[in-house]
Amino acid sequence: MTLRALVIAGFCALVGLVWIIESGAADVFLEAARPDFQKIPLAIAGIENLGGTESPEGRVKLGSRIEEVLKTDVRRSLVFALVDVNGLGIKAGQLGAEPDPSFKHAVENGVSVVVWGRAGIKSGNKDSDVNMDGYVYDAGNNEVVGGKRYVGSTSVVRLMAHRFADELVFRYTGEPGIARTKIAYVSELGSARELFIMDYDGYDPRQLTADGFLNLMPRWSPDRRFLVFTTYRNRNTQDIDLLELATGKRWTLVSQGGLNITPALSPDGNFLAYSSSSEGNAELYRMDTHTKAVQRLTTNAGGDLSPSWAPSGRELAFTSDRSGGPQVFLISADGSNVRRLTFEGDYNAAPAWSPRGNWIAYVCRTPRKEYKLCLITPDGQKRVQLTTGPGVDDSPSWSPDGRHIVFSSTADGKSHIYMINTDGKDLERITFTGTHNSAPTWSPAS
Repeated sequence: MTLRALVIAGFCALVGLVWIIESGAADVFLEAARPDFQKIPLAIAGIENLGGTESPEGRVKLGSRIEEVLKTDVRRSLVFALVDVNGLGIKAGQLGAEPDPSFKHAVENGVSVVVWGRAGIKSGNKDSDVNMDGYVYDAGNNEVVGGKRYVGSTSVVRLMAHRFADELVFRYTGEPGIARTKIAYVSELGSARELFIMDYDGYDPRQLTADGFLNLMPRWSPDRRFLVFTTYRNRNTQDIDLLELATGKRWTLVSQGGLNITPALSPDGNFLAYSSSSEGNAELYRMDTHTKAVQRLTTNAGGDLSPSWAPSGRELAFTSDRSGGPQVFLISADGSNVRRLTFEGDYNAAPAWSPRGNWIAYVCRTPRKEYKLCLITPDGQKRVQLTTGPGVDDSPSWSPDGRHIVFSSTADGKSHIYMINTDGKDLERITFTGTHNSAPTWSPAS
């Protein structure tokens, strides 16, 4: 099937069918993408509970909840190797704000960093503030190199843990952590598709739109303030809108005739790339977000869509069927220097450029006619298949640290959102509610 036919078939997808196209110290810097990178051994001694629970029902103690979230964040960071403290003689309840004699035994057993803390509610009022203190011991310095206090209501206990985890990542890599990032996605509500947002680990989903029809293909602005997306106000009009998350305000950016789909803001936010059939054929366009001036980037008999910006902002990857079936192409941001990137397989689509610029993820069809995720270097010299197993995998989006990819898959029958490391390990499903969740997009780091 040609890409142009797929665009037409996309109208069917909008009402329920799957369309694959749419659907140590601060000065210590580590490169966790290196194949020889050794994770830092880190032990979480515990978060002592000083009183209070996470919820009015009293099911989970504050300290236990923070510790649970912190451990998961540390594991997902891929910067640290979590060490079991059993047998090391470390107990959070006995630790103060200074190095403890038990740390010597931990260091002798290979631990480089020890983390601990305490948390409790300031008063008996359930709406009172929670105090959390977190401490970091560094074996290289033989001292406590970090001490933080976090204050907030019981509703932000998870956020406290996320913030502490991000502090750890930043201290030992000089890069922002991902624990406070968000994922926007599309969820089916009756016959409608609405935009939602959730924490990076799938918690706290929140509905953003309530149009009662179709909102699709969201993408983040570089400052995390906005989402740009395609909205179908009726079956005949497809616009590209901008949504401000803090206020819910919306603006229409593109309202040309025909299809206006797959929008993507440039890394500096100055340009919007998108596909439009306003001139008869699905072509790529670039809009200046300040002047609203529009430049057509492609001109050919095939269909072009799904642009994805390189982190430099100087190139885009996109999907085109100009060579027969859907393949991934590259193009300079001014419309020049178009060249084909993928040659293996008869179907390659939905490219997503990594934040480090060293890989492009995309949907590939295997010799067994399975739709999976593949990775390819921008020079085309290296290619690997990332996902395997049942179901259709679609819509890859990179974490801002470049170590994970989020995507949608029908592996469990219905479409849900999954996370996977870029080495193909630690596959996790992160949505469990709703009948159809798709088109995830990972926010920049905060």
